[in-house]
Amino acid sequence: MKTLIHQAEIVNENRRFFGSILIENGVISRIIREDEPVAFPNNVNVIEANGRLLLPGIIDDQVHFREPGLTHKADIHSESRAAVAGGMTSFMEMPNTLPQTTTNALVREKWGIAADSSVTNYSFYLGATNDNIEEIKAVDPSTVCGIKLFMGVSTGNMFVEDEKALAGIFASSPILLACHCEDEETIRNNLRSYIEEYGHDLPIEYHPLIRSREACYKSSSLAVSLAKKYNTRLHILHLSTAAETGLFDNAVPLQQKKITSEVCVHHLWFDDTDYKQLGSLIKWNPAIKTAFDRKSLIESVNNDKIDIIATDHAPHTLEEKGKEYTKSPSGGPLVQHSLVAMLELWHNGTISLEKIVEKMCHNPAILFKIENRGFIREGFKADLCLVNTASKWEVGRKNIMYKCGWSPFDGQTFSSKVDMTFVNGNLVWDHNKICDDQKGELLTFKR
Repeated sequence: MKTLIHQAEIVNENRRFFGSILIENGVISRIIREDEPVAFPNNVNVIEANGRLLLPGIIDDQVHFREPGLTHKADIHSESRAAVAGGMTSFMEMPNTLPQTTTNALVREKWGIAADSSVTNYSFYLGATNDNIEEIKAVDPSTVCGIKLFMGVSTGNMFVEDEKALAGIFASSPILLACHCEDEETIRNNLRSYIEEYGHDLPIEYHPLIRSREACYKSSSLAVSLAKKYNTRLHILHLSTAAETGLFDNAVPLQQKKITSEVCVHHLWFDDTDYKQLGSLIKWNPAIKTAFDRKSLIESVNNDKIDIIATDHAPHTLEEKGKEYTKSPSGGPLVQHSLVAMLELWHNGTISLEKIVEKMCHNPAILFKIENRGFIREGFKADLCLVNTASKWEVGRKNIMYKCGWSPFDGQTFSSKVDMTFVNGNLVWDHNKICDDQKGELLTFKR
């Protein structure tokens, strides 16, 4: 069955125009502009868009779907369902599962899980350790999205602080190196001081002072200097400070950049005044910081110093989040609400629609060199979402789809709603209903 999405407002490649999209065999076969006649082919399923926004599907380069090993919090099936409800059609998942994904064999095992359970397209990072340089060298650039390097604390052997190991990773990685940057020594010293004063159940408001601006900048600047020294393709994840934005430039097109950066939705939405109301529900690493930092991050998205908007979706149970400060894990769920949150910033004039699509759809495809996705182009995979920008709704426990059952946006009213999401041409999300029998595909990379 062919599908025609008829009379939508299409947002793509810095343009907005009215038109229709014909989908055949999972691919966009024709883009029909408003002034062109539309002939309805035989056996076509017509979906009347009635002027709603049609966007490329969101591509999220940083999620933690917790499978294998931590499936009491989330799993690939549950979180991919939440993702399509939010207009997301592809994800790249991090290696800090159990076991940690630090070998190519374990990456392939995750492919098998996703092939059986994910309703979105998928890829998985290989995690760098102090001693797996041979695994990094053996990675397949066409099927692995990147190497994840923790230059800040992680679990097990994935916190890499040995200078020789760092040099080897920066010098030898055959593909993009994605870094979490926080200086662990600075954080440990800060934490020790606050525990001495307040004990282990210290107020959450001190989180951005413990995981401080200085800790972020020291680590990010080290990563940039190493990348320049070894000519590494470096991508720094989840920037959280104004100072870090000065490490990046907008002098050349994204395709020519060797060093790129990302910001997450929560760092564009919340600031440190929100800890009082939301507490550990917005405890992330790196920490949400000041309104000044938030404003600077938004400016850097708009002026192209920051290249991608992602989520760092990292769910935990409410029981886990409710523990005292030093035992409460960092991270929270976001994939279902990332697009509508960014559209809310568009509604209030903070960012343009074109910029949202650029940072959440086009740029992840360009930056990771994903084959035939991220754009509304003839011959590209039909990963699309249809959005009603005049449909107010409130986030609540009855419509939250994360396995953990909560959201930092609980009680928030959004002005836009994702009505439909197409993955490889299949209608997987249709007005609050999921089609579970369609599965996503492994992302491939043109490198």
